[in-house]
Amino acid sequence: MMRSSIIFHLLCLCQAWKLRRYLQSAPRRLWSTSPLTTTDPNTSTKSNRLQDTDPDLYKLQGRLLKNLRQTALSYNMLEDGDHIMVCVSGGKDSATLWHLLTLLQEKLPVDFRLTAVHVDQKQPGYDGTVLVNWFREDYPQHDFCVIEEDTYSIVVDKTAPGKSYCTVCSRLRRGILYSKAIELGCNKITLGHHADDCLETLMLNMIHGGQLSAMPARYTSQRGSLGVLRPLIQCWEDDIATYASSMEFPILPCNLCSNQANLQRPQMKLLLSSMTALTPTAKINLLQSLHTVKPRHLLDQNLRTSCGMDPITGEREGDFATDDDEPI
Repeated sequence: MMRSSIIFHLLCLCQAWKLRRYLQSAPRRLWSTSPLTTTDPNTSTKSNRLQDTDPDLYKLQGRLLKNLRQTALSYNMLEDGDHIMVCVSGGKDSATLWHLLTLLQEKLPVDFRLTAVHVDQKQPGYDGTVLVNWFREDYPQHDFCVIEEDTYSIVVDKTAPGKSYCTVCSRLRRGILYSKAIELGCNKITLGHHADDCLETLMLNMIHGGQLSAMPARYTSQRGSLGVLRPLIQCWEDDIATYASSMEFPILPCNLCSNQANLQRPQMKLLLSSMTALTPTAKINLLQSLHTVKPRHLLDQNLRTSCGMDPITGEREGDFATDDDEPI
C-alpha cells in the first residue's frame, strides 16, 4: 500500500513538472507557429504587398524571414523587453537585416524595441544623406542615430603596408558601437554577417590561422553586458543581394577596403565558388558541418575533455562507439 502511494505521488510530481515545462515553453511554441503574414491593413508595407506585385520576390522574402526566425528562435535572440541595436553600415546585409527585423517585430508575439545606428567614419567622399532619408521616410516610427567618428585616419595610420584595413576598422567600429549601445540602454546588438561570411571565416581560420573556428550566431561581448547577435548567419549572400537590389535599399559602398588588392577574404570567396562549381551542395554541407561537430573525430584533446570524453581515446566511461561513429 505504501509503495503504491509513493508511486502515485511520484507520478503526480512528474505530471506537474511536465505541465510547468509546457507553460514555460508557451512563448517559444507561439514563436514557432505564428504566421509570417499579417491581416492588419495598417501594417501593409511595400514588402507585405509583394505577393500580388512580385511573387518571386515575395517567395524570396519568405525564405529569408524563415531562416532568420529559425535562427532567432534557436539562439533565443528576441525576448520580451529587449532593446536591440541594429548596426546599419550602409551595405546590403545590414539594410536587409534591419528591414526583416522590422517585419518580424510586426508579426511576432514578442515585445522588443529596435534602434538603428550608423557610424560615419569620415571616409573621403562619404555622403550618408540617402541612408538618413531612407530611415526618415520608410521607418519614421523607429529610432535612428548617426555617430560621427573619424576612424578613417586612424585605420590608414595604424595598418601596415599590404595588410587589410578591415581588421583595425572593424575593431574600432565595434568599440564605438558597444559604447553607444550601453549609452542607449540596449542589451543586445545585431550584426549583418551571413552564411557566406561564416564559411569564409571558417576557411580563413583553417588555412591561414591553423584553427577550426568560424562565426557564432550569438555570444556575449567581452564587456559582459551585451549580447551580440548574427540573425542572418543562416541566410545566403546571393539571396540577400537579390532582395536588397529588388527592394532598392540604399547602399553606401566602402571605398577603403574595396581599393585593396590581394586580400585573403576575397580569395576565400573564390575558393568557395570553385568548390561549389565542383559540388553544388558544398556550401550547404559546410554550413551543416558547423551544426554537427563530432569531437571524437578531432585531434583537440581539450575539446574531448570538455565534452566529457577521455582525451586519449575519445571514449566516455561505459560508452561504446557504433560502426557509424567509427572514425575514418
